[in-house]
Amino acid sequence: MLKLKRQVRIETERLTLRPPVHSDFRAWSDLRRTSRTFLKPWEPSWAPDHLGRKAFANRVYWSNRAVKNDTALPLFMFRRDDTSLVGAITLDHIRRGPAQAGTLGYWIGEQFARQGFMREAIEALVHHCFHRMDLSRIEAACLPENRPSRDLLEKCGFKYEGVAQSYLEIDGRWRTHVLYACIRLDRRGRTEPI
Repeated sequence: MLKLKRQVRIETERLTLRPPVHSDFRAWSDLRRTSRTFLKPWEPSWAPDHLGRKAFANRVYWSNRAVKNDTALPLFMFRRDDTSLVGAITLDHIRRGPAQAGTLGYWIGEQFARQGFMREAIEALVHHCFHRMDLSRIEAACLPENRPSRDLLEKCGFKYEGVAQSYLEIDGRWRTHVLYACIRLDRRGRTEPI
């Protein structure tokens, strides 16, 4: 008998986090389009059909499969007071067994940046990962010059762990990233970049 997973939904003070559905297409494409210049320096290059309906349908299909297979938890972030899409947060590369870990990624629409939404989402997702998914470690990476993202991770309890050379292709170039991790029951104290 096929056992279906209950749909994930995380509520915070100002946000609802849930996987994307097909009816989110217009809000997603509009937010990504208006935030393109803001997001471009921090993201992989967009495919020519990035904002297309078919590409979005593939994203929803991948999301459903990833949640079902426990390989990723992609969530859209909606403001609770008016249901506006503000961004997305994904726990990807979930590794079970001895690792019990995953990798965090996120983006936010330009008009919603620096209002505390992403911090609220990260803290809620980390809590969900540690207490509902029984993960032990959440990793994140960002460009060294992305000071707002580094500060955000540090405010959310992530600690600097090092540097990965040519870690991801961002905006058409292989880029070095700084690595952070948040560990359940972390006893390391504060760690500083060297």
